[in-house]
Amino acid sequence: MSEHTSETFDSLNPATGDVVGTYPIDSDEQVRETVALAQHAAAWWDEIGFAGRRELLLQWRSVLTRRIEQIADLVHRETGKPHGDALLEAGLAVDHIDWAAKHAPKVLGRQKVGSGLLMANQVSTVEYKPLGVVGVIGPWNYPVFTPMGSIAYALAAGNAVVFKPSEYTPGVGRWLVDTFTEVAQGAPVLQLVTGFGETGNALCRSGVDKLAFTGSAATGRKVMAACAETLTPVVIEAGGKDALIVDEDADLSAAAEAALWGGMSNAGQTCIGTERVYVHERVFDPFMDELLDRARAVRPGYDDGGLYGPATMPSQLGIIREHIEDAIARGGTVVLGGDDAVGERYVQPTIITHVPEDSLAVTQETFGPTLVVNPVTSMDEAVDRTNATAYGLAGAVFGRKNAESIALRIRSGMTSVNSVISFAAVPTLPFGGVGESGFGRIHGPDGLREFTYPKAITVQRMKPPLALTTFDRDRKTEGLFAKLLTVLYGGSSTLPRR
Repeated sequence: MSEHTSETFDSLNPATGDVVGTYPIDSDEQVRETVALAQHAAAWWDEIGFAGRRELLLQWRSVLTRRIEQIADLVHRETGKPHGDALLEAGLAVDHIDWAAKHAPKVLGRQKVGSGLLMANQVSTVEYKPLGVVGVIGPWNYPVFTPMGSIAYALAAGNAVVFKPSEYTPGVGRWLVDTFTEVAQGAPVLQLVTGFGETGNALCRSGVDKLAFTGSAATGRKVMAACAETLTPVVIEAGGKDALIVDEDADLSAAAEAALWGGMSNAGQTCIGTERVYVHERVFDPFMDELLDRARAVRPGYDDGGLYGPATMPSQLGIIREHIEDAIARGGTVVLGGDDAVGERYVQPTIITHVPEDSLAVTQETFGPTLVVNPVTSMDEAVDRTNATAYGLAGAVFGRKNAESIALRIRSGMTSVNSVISFAAVPTLPFGGVGESGFGRIHGPDGLREFTYPKAITVQRMKPPLALTTFDRDRKTEGLFAKLLTVLYGGSSTLPRR
């Protein structure tokens, strides 16, 4: 490979401004070279089979587990989130690596399927083959857990991976790639490219066989446009505006704790977190009492007991401020925090009630430690308001009698009942959204298949009773075919008379 460009950028600690590390800005040529190297490695990675990949992936899982304090400290420094939250994130990623490595053979391996009566002379099988090289563009808010949903599943499916982490968390990406390469004894199966949007754009056009992206809907559109030039398929996870619904028979203490965690943890920088809360009017006041009692004890900080950290991406501070000011200007009632909550690095917990449904804080992703809490007259109204968004990623419902039926009515890829974001920690469940939240899935069997193509094979075991696919077919055979169709599918009823 050619030497890296002399252009570099610094990764900064958002809480202190200290330099965490310095990384190269990879050019188009360097990205293409990296992908070409991955293509060679992909052939070996495919050849070692499920058993070989499982062994190396489980070794990587164990290395990450033994060194989890290292990666948690790096996540803490590059994102500013509390060390404990970074530890939790890394631990969940480890669990997903384990599941993907162990279940890939059963999900993707060759299996026999029924051929049907018309093709009873055929033995039919299907298996799922690796695509080759998968490009992964990761986010900064969960720089281990989120990209691992693509990296681990793509690797387990037999692909090589080229990973472009966020420019805010390149050190985390470097650490992940280095530890895997150590396990793989230097084989370039998982590789890194670093830089800004131009580097990500280059990855889209580099010849990868699929591109998995996590980020904003606006950037997701640019990724799709770039990939469309080469018909490169994409997986897009583009954020959300998730709601938590509280029914009148809910455990209000549990619902308040969940809403607070879903809205404020990780400084509100969670795509599947809570931004809107709809509470049945009969329990609105006691719910707010519970919520505020808990929220008053929450404060941000860094290594000083703060429960969440600074805004990792400084430009987000202006968006958070705009949403708060717009909600207030439209008549929302501030019950905690407010228009002076946004500082130079940190945002204080902010809760606003009775916010109009057409306000920015209700319609657009805020990505800050804020909650909009509105009363509703019924669960029908709660569902209607929840679904009145272009997004459709996740959500939560708290209640007893009707909670599950309410959850089924929410237009989103994932919903938890009487908890928040639990689905993300379940390796067997697919993760992804609809609408402007994107498409495609990571995690679970769907996530494994996402990075493959199905290969169907039929093997003729005997001559067919009716020779249909031949120029020797005669009228008698065609007649028998028509009679067979009638017997199989004609049914016993007739159309009603007009």
